[in-house]
Amino acid sequence: MSGKVRIMPCLDMQDGRVVKGVHFVDIRDAGDPVECARAYCENGADELALLDITATVEGRATMLDVVGRVAAATTVPLTVGGGISDPAGAEAVLKAGADKVSVSSAAFRDPDLIPRLIKAIGAERLTVAIDVDRNPALPSGYEVYINGGRTATGADAIEWARRVDGFGVPVILPTSKAGDGAQTGYDLPVIRALRKAVAAEVVASGGAGSLEHFYEAVQAGATILLAASVFHFGKIRVSELKEYLLRKGISVA
Repeated sequence: MSGKVRIMPCLDMQDGRVVKGVHFVDIRDAGDPVECARAYCENGADELALLDITATVEGRATMLDVVGRVAAATTVPLTVGGGISDPAGAEAVLKAGADKVSVSSAAFRDPDLIPRLIKAIGAERLTVAIDVDRNPALPSGYEVYINGGRTATGADAIEWARRVDGFGVPVILPTSKAGDGAQTGYDLPVIRALRKAVAAEVVASGGAGSLEHFYEAVQAGATILLAASVFHFGKIRVSELKEYLLRKGISVA
């Protein structure tokens, strides 16, 4: 596991544009993906995520032309997700220029996809994303959602994360549906629960609204800090966040 915390701006894509919603809906435009990617690299981002947020729901593959253009403008590792449902799809995304792929709904529907992907592209190039929301009826209090956070599955999120971890996936990316875009803070209990349950690195995703929120996520056990709204709309700069974390005694990449 990396000893240094990494900052990962996330470009949610729809119709070739960067967009951002709240609780996975109420989408608004946030700019051109190539311009956004270039700006984040220049400002000190350690990694970038590019998520084609409607690919799964629309039953189509990831937009490879957008991946290629963003990858060409990016100087840090690029993780691409959305619409990847088989090894061929993952390999096409990597060939287009991505460094890693992220899968979510397809892996939940067919867990055997995970070892197949690991065999095809290597574990180090795979992230499994898990959209979660609170459900007190489940053992961990968290439920897995699929289809871009639209569909409840009835499955316990921490149990699913343990199963994912058992395949040797190095990074697990949980996004809190309640926190997404709300800027009210990361869902710290789910980060803590995952940190205890898995060996993989845990990404904090969904809800960052202030510098303090990022620090709280690190304290809860996250080593990769993903955010979108606060970066896209200029509320926080990556360089400013790194300086803040350093002042707090956090080692950053």
